[in-house]
Amino acid sequence: MAAWLAFLEVSHRLDRVIEQQLRQDAGLSHAQYEILSRLDAAGGRLRMSELADVIIVSRSGLTYQVTQLERAGLVRREKDATDERGVLAVLTAGGRAALLRAAPGHVRVVRHYLIDALTPAQRSALAEGLAAARDRLHPSS
Repeated sequence: MAAWLAFLEVSHRLDRVIEQQLRQDAGLSHAQYEILSRLDAAGGRLRMSELADVIIVSRSGLTYQVTQLERAGLVRREKDATDERGVLAVLTAGGRAALLRAAPGHVRVVRHYLIDALTPAQRSALAEGLAAARDRLHPSS
């Protein structure tokens, strides 16, 4: 029970600090930053359905966030040329710029409040434990 309560407290507190940093540095929510990061890591474009699966959000939740990013000029939607039913989320130059503005602070916050707070052995144990929990939740990962 102690591990669960500590996990909840740290994850909530860290999420608040990250949210504040992202809003201050780039005007982004944590969810929006993750969308931009995932698009960037995928070469700048992903099918909306695939993006929703990767960030573990409902299709409607992703649609809402992408609409907000689209209005800000950070993402655009395109039809998938390989599947007429598919829609791609595409990172724009503005989205890349926002990501570049936000990333240094994001890395600094995560490093300061999580990575550097743990010893190498603790980081390894945490990674292994969370991977085991993830695999139990989603065995095909």
